[in-house]
Amino acid sequence: MPDRLDDWFIREILVHEEALMHYLVRNGARGDDPADLRQEVYARIYEAAGKARPLQPRAFLFTTARHLLTDRLRRSKVVSIEPVGDFEPLHVLVDEVSPERWCGGRQVLKRLAEAFDRLPDRCREVVWLRRVQHLSQREVAQQLGISEKTVEKHIAKGMRLMADHFHGGDGAVRAPSAADAATPADGRRRAD
Repeated sequence: MPDRLDDWFIREILVHEEALMHYLVRNGARGDDPADLRQEVYARIYEAAGKARPLQPRAFLFTTARHLLTDRLRRSKVVSIEPVGDFEPLHVLVDEVSPERWCGGRQVLKRLAEAFDRLPDRCREVVWLRRVQHLSQREVAQQLGISEKTVEKHIAKGMRLMADHFHGGDGAVRAPSAADAATPADGRRRAD
């Protein structure tokens, strides 16, 4: 009479339980996971042995455990592409360019171009190289044959004039008046 499956399982598989647990822990199973993995290995072996008994039960046991660990590792690295829920309540901004936004952007760009065109020639050249071409202050100075301090002054002047143009000023370059020359940097007039 052929062996009953339960007797075979106890005799050929369960005797290796301690070695199986060491194998599972050594290969990454932690916490309650080794016991869960062990039960899953046992279930797979029991099911397979119900169809045909393996010729080398110990090798079959550890091969099954290795495949199970590999499957778990592979599944843990897979990122689901299924949506988790409804994104509407998240208030995520949708970057749709409405006609109003497109037109507004064009108007801002036009004002920026106008402000840039009003800059004095050297100042415009410095701003272009520094802010558009992304050259360093040193590279701009070398290319134009001016000092780094002069580059810094042109950038500050250019940004101030462009900001003035954007905030309602005409952005025109004005020569200092006699009143400006008579006014110290702290804004108070001198008593003559």
